[in-house]
Amino acid sequence: MKATDKKDNDIRELYFSDEFAEFYGMLQDKVKAKFEHTMDIIKTEYVLSTKFVKHLEHTDLYEMRVSVNTNEYRTILFAVDNENIILSKKILLLNGFLKKSTKDYSKQIKIAERILKDFEL
Repeated sequence: MKATDKKDNDIRELYFSDEFAEFYGMLQDKVKAKFEHTMDIIKTEYVLSTKFVKHLEHTDLYEMRVSVNTNEYRTILFAVDNENIILSKKILLLNGFLKKSTKDYSKQIKIAERILKDFEL
């Protein structure tokens, strides 16, 4: 697990699962820059726009949304200390993927739930 560097103006801390860290490490610099921008928004903005974070229906999970040109990247998130991500102070980034279709979600949610089950913060 890796935590992002905490700054004075941060509202939330982000933690990377090993799976997310591996995914993130393979991204091109341009895509990483977009991810960093979105993660900064999650860390510093109290209210999170659905452009960046959206609740996944019928789960306790959220998705972080990153768009780069025509590619849509998603990262499954878990609010550690509150069921509402806005009130949470700790966010766990479980797994990331390039969205190709809506069918990707059920597979990725199952992967995220497995990671979460094995995870200790």
